[in-house]
Amino acid sequence: MKWLWRLVLLVLLVGAAAAGGAAWWLNQPLALSDETVELSIEQGELPRDIAQGWVKAGVQAPPWALYQWFRWSGDAKRIRAGSYEIGAGTTPRTLLEKMVRGDETLATVRLIEGWTFRQFRAELAKAEALKPTTAGMTDAQLMEAIGSPGLAPEGRFYPDTYAYSKGSADLAVLKRAHRAMKQRIDEAWAARAPDLPLRTPDEALILASIIEKETGAAAERARIAAVFVNRLRIGMPLQTDPTVIYGLGEAFDGNLRKRDLQADTPFNTYTRPGLPPTPIAMPGSASLRAAVRPEPSKALYFVARGDGTSAFSETLAEHNRAVNKYQRGR
Repeated sequence: MKWLWRLVLLVLLVGAAAAGGAAWWLNQPLALSDETVELSIEQGELPRDIAQGWVKAGVQAPPWALYQWFRWSGDAKRIRAGSYEIGAGTTPRTLLEKMVRGDETLATVRLIEGWTFRQFRAELAKAEALKPTTAGMTDAQLMEAIGSPGLAPEGRFYPDTYAYSKGSADLAVLKRAHRAMKQRIDEAWAARAPDLPLRTPDEALILASIIEKETGAAAERARIAAVFVNRLRIGMPLQTDPTVIYGLGEAFDGNLRKRDLQADTPFNTYTRPGLPPTPIAMPGSASLRAAVRPEPSKALYFVARGDGTSAFSETLAEHNRAVNKYQRGR
């Protein structure tokens, strides 16, 4: 029987040594093929495949060892989908902790106030590691895909910086931007001044897009809004160049001519009264607030001074003098 006890003791000693070796390995920095190693994990991906994925990406360790660690830790099923990046000093233990926490490496795309939807789509198309799932869609198909069928896309997406997991679909970013704009419109409309000549939140959005394109100095947004609100109140044409330019579309060559101002389109606010049929750009929060809470002012005109600011006038005579001074140099 002595040999049996000796065998049991040997097994226990070997097991203890193996356990000690495993504990040591779990806390040792992994060797990497580069300074950083990245891996994108899909929803539902198996722990064995995740382990192999890290090795293929550049982690220099036996894939079976990583897999066994994921498995025997009890946390394999808690690994979250996403994009991960590790660097020097990452151990098997901290690697698993990172994936369980969902501590992802995110990319960002920035959408600028005043951009058109066409510019918006172009920026998404070149965004880093963003799946172009909407690349073959028309604008109408895209709006249907995000749950707003029949709605014109212009101005319906909030300009901001959006973070996303590498490998995410562009449609997910579009949905977030669309929800964000709806929330901002609702908030602005709830805080509107009581005597506005605007009937709906959509009209406030349209006006905000015009303010966004017309504003050179941020401090003047509410005053520019007042000019357009005053004109709407008395039925005076808005006569704003950015709407005309938008109506020209890709035909606009950077030079707005007299014939363009006279050519009737749904967006020509020289030839048609009231607001254009849709927004002409993506307005930011400041322009939305200005549209619904314009500055108290009797101004009906403004003209650019050439330094980013504008000269405001209450009468046509005053305006003509300002035009002569700042535009014609008289």
